[in-house]
Amino acid sequence: MTARHLTLAGIATVGLAGVALLWPLRPHRVAFTPNRNRNVLLVTIDTLRADALGAYGGQAATPNLDRLAAEGVRFTDAHAHSVVTLPSHTSILTGLYPFSHGVRDNSGYRLAPGATTLATVLKHVGYATGAFVGAFPLDARWGLNQGFDDYDDHYGNTNRIGDLLMPERRAEVVVAAATAWIRQQPDTWAAWVHVYDPHAPYRPPAPFDQQYAGNPYAGEVAYTDRALGPLLDLARSGPRGTLIVVTADHGEALGSHGEQTHGLFAYEPTLHVPFIVDVTDRAHALGASPSDLPVRHVDILPTVLDALGVAAPNGLPGRSILRALDEGDSTPPPSYFESLSPFLNRGWAPLTGVVVGHEKYIDLPIPELYDLATDPGEEHNLLPARDDRRRVLEGRLRDTGWPGTNATGARVQENAEVRSRLQALGYVSGSTVPKARYTDDDDPKRLVELDRMIQEGVNLFQTGRAREALALSEQLIRRRPSMSSSRLHAAFLRWALGDPAGAIETLREALRAGADAPDVRIQLGIYLAEGGSPQEAVRLLDPLQREAFPDLDGLNGLGIALSHLGRQAEALAVFDRILQLDPNNAGAHQNKGTVYLTQGKLAEARESLARALQRDPDLPVALNGMGVVELKSGNARAGIEAWKRAVQVDSRQYDTLFNLGVTLLDMGEREAARQYFEQFVRTAPPAFYRKDIENVRATLRRLAQESKK
Repeated sequence: MTARHLTLAGIATVGLAGVALLWPLRPHRVAFTPNRNRNVLLVTIDTLRADALGAYGGQAATPNLDRLAAEGVRFTDAHAHSVVTLPSHTSILTGLYPFSHGVRDNSGYRLAPGATTLATVLKHVGYATGAFVGAFPLDARWGLNQGFDDYDDHYGNTNRIGDLLMPERRAEVVVAAATAWIRQQPDTWAAWVHVYDPHAPYRPPAPFDQQYAGNPYAGEVAYTDRALGPLLDLARSGPRGTLIVVTADHGEALGSHGEQTHGLFAYEPTLHVPFIVDVTDRAHALGASPSDLPVRHVDILPTVLDALGVAAPNGLPGRSILRALDEGDSTPPPSYFESLSPFLNRGWAPLTGVVVGHEKYIDLPIPELYDLATDPGEEHNLLPARDDRRRVLEGRLRDTGWPGTNATGARVQENAEVRSRLQALGYVSGSTVPKARYTDDDDPKRLVELDRMIQEGVNLFQTGRAREALALSEQLIRRRPSMSSSRLHAAFLRWALGDPAGAIETLREALRAGADAPDVRIQLGIYLAEGGSPQEAVRLLDPLQREAFPDLDGLNGLGIALSHLGRQAEALAVFDRILQLDPNNAGAHQNKGTVYLTQGKLAEARESLARALQRDPDLPVALNGMGVVELKSGNARAGIEAWKRAVQVDSRQYDTLFNLGVTLLDMGEREAARQYFEQFVRTAPPAFYRKDIENVRATLRRLAQESKK
């Protein structure tokens, strides 16, 4: 195959998030030949601003990535297409814009089965393929595992729904799994390694916590660089040589334009990303100078395939940046971008736009146009004075194939586990009905303070300040009555604080105020089922049975309500329907076991609860049920151990605390019983357990009197 040449830029630029675009530059050439025998290493670093790396002028010490940038090509003008994790990674792996691959948010979307991805193409031509991801937003359930022989998403569980904990693992753990897999491969391999650490909250480990005490985000970046060192060294050491691509899914605002993290706007701090390419099977460096060639995430798939001499799928919007460098093609292609989470979850105006060269157009009710060459901080909106350029860039936006903001596709309702885990990101989801027209009042620029309040509310809850979080949610409701996510969050907080009546009334008020989203009705039905109004719950939730793809949490709530009404056969039929749709639904297995317990069918209860615990060994309600089964089967000690495990996992298992106290007291273990009884009285919400609390207090008084005799 004839050798090609890489054209590399020869002028360094300042490593800022909004770097000035100085193009075209005089090229120089380095010989480069496509080679099917190369390995491939794709590294994506979550939430990494370009200007955080040392090679881009950042404050973090990043010697490993700086070395890669020096030996390869560091691109100074690289852009993502989305500012949240899942859609951005889907673009990286498919080479498609979000409106083409269909994944528009972290919640409610799946990559369609049978999609063509980098992994499916490389697997087809004989590569071993492995993926190693650092956190829940890239769980295999979203469909990015297609084409991977191994998809390692073993970041652990958080089994206390409502604690807003994000399952993740440190970069060094991800790297250890990836390097172990790479060493086992006898032939060519392609590995995708995703590390999550720079994502908020910023909690770098020692010694980076002390070294970067005033800038913990930079500390996370420095730690991540150290963790990646062994992986990059291994990629360099193999005899085959490795194509290495390093980028970020998006950046981090860190206060720019009033945004603290990401997912709201699409200014350069979150849209501009680092982008480094190196090939290790050469006797000399690929290029010691940065390149200002405009590059995009959709360019990664065609670039990797071009480097291997593998044909790219037809119809991709991206180009091989190797070919562009070789041919000296510095013509800037349009780069589509979007930020749709506030639109999909809060009912705010959809944000889309396009970057063409140094011009950036943001399509909103209050549109924006920036010249990034002269205004890298995007401080001076050129509209409406340059309305002629707006019309031109609107045409370039349409040229990308963008079908319009109403074409966001159908969403699926996520279950409670998913919603809780994603909420740990500060991501308060909710469903909305699109408006026919969005006004200036719907523009995210006008609502940035509400976004700050949403983030603060999640942080307050995570730090044990639920009542303050509730007060903030109530402020949000007053500010934006139609935003269902705030009402859902307020209802959740009231429920967690032991105020079921308040939670239910909050959701009823949401319906009266026009926040009539499906998830509001479903959550109201679930609360009614668990809060003593099963007949009303059935009226709200029964229509789900007629849907082809119903909300499974809602169906579980319906089954619980039917069980409370004594309609056990109907309840079991509902749980069986859930398991037909999702055989791994631990909640349905757990609820079946609970119904069988009420019927006195211990063998059936044991089987269903065991299946629930096979899928989630720390499911506290199932552990409580299994404890009852063991007790009724004559295995009191086994029951006590199951109950102890349940309250160890979740101290809010009040039924379990009560069961432990009663059973231990019956066995003569008065001191142990007293401890669990005291915990029950201290923590159980009176709204649910008032009579039990009174009885336990009487028992504690009796035990205290007896101990004095």
